Amino acid sequence: MTDSPPPTSPVQPWIVRISDTFAPQVDEILKQLGAEETKRLGDDYFLIKTANPAAIRSSPVAAFLRWNLPVHHSWPCNPQRMESFIEKAAQTMWKKFGDSKPQNILIGQLNHSSADPYYKRMCSNLRGRTLQLFPPLAAPVVEEQIPDRPTLFALLGKEGLYCGVQSPREANGFYAGGSRYISLTMPSTISRAGGKIAEALHYLRLYRPPLPEHSHWLELGAAPGGMTSELLTRGYRVTALDRAPLDRRLEKYEGLEFIAADVTEFTPPKSVRYDALLCDMNGPPHEAMEAVLRLSSHLAPRGLVVFTLKFSRTETTRDPLQLLRNITTQAHSQGLTLLARTHLTYNGHEFTLFFEHGDSKGK
Repeated sequence: MTDSPPPTSPVQPWIVRISDTFAPQVDEILKQLGAEETKRLGDDYFLIKTANPAAIRSSPVAAFLRWNLPVHHSWPCNPQRMESFIEKAAQTMWKKFGDSKPQNILIGQLNHSSADPYYKRMCSNLRGRTLQLFPPLAAPVVEEQIPDRPTLFALLGKEGLYCGVQSPREANGFYAGGSRYISLTMPSTISRAGGKIAEALHYLRLYRPPLPEHSHWLELGAAPGGMTSELLTRGYRVTALDRAPLDRRLEKYEGLEFIAADVTEFTPPKSVRYDALLCDMNGPPHEAMEAVLRLSSHLAPRGLVVFTLKFSRTETTRDPLQLLRNITTQAHSQGLTLLARTHLTYNGHEFTLFFEHGDSKGK
């Protein structure tokens, strides 16, 4: 009598989104996720089959995944060639997901960077028809979604329709695809960095409520002021620190204090407490984190730290992941707890890390 082989977990289809920034590492990332087979969908989505979906959130390489979704229904087709596609797709979504009572229904494009508005209109029309079939949503506004309650997400493109139910926190974003569109074409836009902090503040809602208006931010390496501008327009007070000057368009804001100094030479008054600290500085990451840790003693309990971890272009995941571990350990040693890390739309070779400062008892 021979022993029976151990039971295997069922292979599940899943969509993961990996930025083109990490194109050289895609094969390595998918291998470490245990993907059995893959298919490229749209701009930067991959349809995988895995017997270990938990790895999508727990594996170290999960840091490279911008968004993910279990595929509970797929319709591989060319919607442009399908008669009555909107109606058929909406009816199918209602039949398959009506009982799940999602808090919201969000449909995004697989080819999100395409200049062709066809699928953007189709996504809007499909969502509109689907909403007519489902009962009123518990959280019809995107940012009103409860992070750990299920949402029906769908992705649509020339490759077909792919749907799944998952909480925004598990998916790693409130929108289908995870990205909130943020325009950088406004006349008041100072730099691309403004898009990073705007998206970061939106993403942070997955983990904690937004800081109230008039909260006080300390920004390290603020010039030319792209992030500063975004914080000020949200009604925050900002102490901006840099040797280089800020853009003169920021002079109109009353909530801004600019200090022309090197970060290493700056010490706030002992009585000052900041609600949040922002660091998007270039240079060695460990030196940037040292500056953050030195100044974190001036953070209020549960004070927020938003830190851009920048790394060199590489063909493997090894060095960025080692750097991420080292920086996180360095932060933890001085009382900062990692809330989340992600790769935002406007990130290059960098991760955005979110920390909380311990309370007055050092918890």
